[in-house]
Amino acid sequence: MNDMSHPIALLGSEVAAGLIGHEELVERLLIALLASGHVLIEGPPGIAKTRAVKRLAACLPGSHARIQCTPDLLPSDLTGTQVFRPETGGFDFVPGPLFHALVLVDEINRAPPKVQSALLEAMAEGQVTSSGVTRPLPDPFMVVATQNPIEHEGTFPLPEAQMDRFLLHLSLGLPPLAEQERAILDLVAAERIAPPALASVPLTADTLHEAKAEAARVHLAPALKDFIVRLVMASRPGGAVAQWVEHPISPRGTLALAAAAQARAWLRARDYALPEDVIALAPDALAHRLIPSWTAIGEGRTGRSLVADIMRAIEPW
Repeated sequence: MNDMSHPIALLGSEVAAGLIGHEELVERLLIALLASGHVLIEGPPGIAKTRAVKRLAACLPGSHARIQCTPDLLPSDLTGTQVFRPETGGFDFVPGPLFHALVLVDEINRAPPKVQSALLEAMAEGQVTSSGVTRPLPDPFMVVATQNPIEHEGTFPLPEAQMDRFLLHLSLGLPPLAEQERAILDLVAAERIAPPALASVPLTADTLHEAKAEAARVHLAPALKDFIVRLVMASRPGGAVAQWVEHPISPRGTLALAAAAQARAWLRARDYALPEDVIALAPDALAHRLIPSWTAIGEGRTGRSLVADIMRAIEPW
């Protein structure tokens, strides 16, 4: 069970120290890390999406890489390619940026479909296939992707199968308070004068694997499992919002919400999950897995608003 001196807790504090108003984002990143999941962060430019992930990566064991997506990106730019070596007369495989423990994929919706397909294999199977050879990726392996919701030209919407592979889909907005905007201004001004150094966080690969194992052992009461199942079933035929749903939440959503709730409980130094863990994470774990019907879209309903309707209709007990 976690405590405030655990390296994971120290890591969260270190990442949050360089951000303003993003405590929930940091927590969600740690939840995905503990649950061996991937995260999609959606929000307008300039709100520290990339900054948050880079701070996290700097504190994690293993290497990390950043991929800036563009429409002319090729699958081999991610997976790697065969390079001819004149001195040996043969070809050597040069790994691409996917062969890192944490991969930041910036503006993922700018990547063309073939690149998204290669990324899907990496996220789903923990492997990549290049030149007919399948190669395993590092363990742990985590993808954090960002996308800008206000730009559409030169973008390729993510297919539903890929959206379903993200454990959490976070939707961020602009700072709501003038005090936060001023704090951001002061923080960046201070960093321009004296760039801060990240503190040394004693997080090793073994410590991370142990934390993941502990999070997976967090107790989910039968009644809490039933609550999760009832939330998911509310999107299926006969459910509370079924009339507004074109494609309901898959079983992967059930598993994702359960794993995320366990990780959240562990971060709060509990060896058991509570309804509050499920309620807090349901929008981020479920909304991107259902597709609203055209009727729902015409009435201004979204995946998140439908999940909110589900939460109002389904009681924990």
